[in-house]
Amino acid sequence: MSESLVVCDVAEDLVEKLRKFRFRKETNNAAIIMKIDKDKQLVVLDEEHEGISPDELKDELPERQPRFIVYSYKYQHEDGRVSYPLCFIFSSPVGCKPEQQMMYAGSKNKLVQTAELTKISQQMACLR
Repeated sequence: MSESLVVCDVAEDLVEKLRKFRFRKETNNAAIIMKIDKDKQLVVLDEEHEGISPDELKDELPERQPRFIVYSYKYQHEDGRVSYPLCFIFSSPVGCKPEQQMMYAGSKNKLVQTAELTKISQQMACLR
C-alpha cells in the first residue's frame, strides 16, 4: 500500500479493544462504532454493541456525522460451514461537513492498517 496522509492516529486503548474484538469467541453479531475526537486528533471509541443486527446498527449511526464501524456477524456458507467475518464500514452520510469528511477519509487507511482489517465497505447514503 502506498504511503498516504494520516490525519488522525488511533487511541491506544482503542487499538487494544480492536485486537480483543478480532479474537472474540462469542457467536453473536457485535459492533464497535468509532468517531474522531477533533481536539485530540484521535480515532476513539464511540459505542459498543452486542447482539445487534445490520438494521439495528444502521439505526444507531448519526444521520449527519461520519463514523467508522467494525462489525462481526454470523455467516452461514452454502456448504453448511459457519464463519464470523469481521468487516470494516466507513459511514459518511450526505450532509456531513466537508471538514469532517476530510478528517475521516484521511484517517481511514491508518485505522484499517492498525486494526489489521481486510474487508472494507462504503455505506451508501441511500441506506438511510
